[in-house]
Amino acid sequence: MAFVVAVAQRKGGAGKSTVAATLATTYAAQGLRVALLDTDPQQTLARWQQERMAAGTRAAALTFEAPSGWRLPAMIERMAKAHDVVVLDTPPHADTDARIAIRGADLVLVPLQPSPADVWAMEGTLALVAEERRRAMLVLNRVPAAGKLREDIARELLRRELPLLEPGFGNRTAFATAFAKGLGVVESAPRSAAADEARAVAEAVAALKTGKALGAA
Repeated sequence: MAFVVAVAQRKGGAGKSTVAATLATTYAAQGLRVALLDTDPQQTLARWQQERMAAGTRAAALTFEAPSGWRLPAMIERMAKAHDVVVLDTPPHADTDARIAIRGADLVLVPLQPSPADVWAMEGTLALVAEERRRAMLVLNRVPAAGKLREDIARELLRRELPLLEPGFGNRTAFATAFAKGLGVVESAPRSAAADEARAVAEAVAALKTGKALGAA
């Protein structure tokens, strides 16, 4: 069965769709069988997928679906049987679709920009994850190259004993450039610092699959 990862954050603009696409394409580039599900009514990844279909051989193979809420549990179950990893992009608010997606996940990855607003917004997401008795992991996103914001936020999360993934994503244009082309950064700029960050995050997430490597039965 696949490792199912839901990318969730109540605050809009946290980079949820980019993180989901980056994670999915990084695993696909490693030869894993990957399904990417867009459950967000904004359908950002559905538009991204249109660009991806035009990208040709630069795009690694992955399965893409945009199921509505009532179809989601069956879709997750079906995709999990045929893939190594299933990544879900969820709605940016605590509605029924977000809850269903979180309920079907093995891990909920919460993107967090290093700002007080994102820290405040994550509390609602973590509460929803707790209600569904899922495991959550925070990942810093769009971290500036300079300044103390990252350290300040990381210190606050540590003080509150919240789970923070050690690698994160920097504030790099390579992520946005790749996304606009329907690609992941490991496909569009495989030797870049951004691609290195994508691989590090993907490896850290994969390590959270209890007892087995991704792709293991």
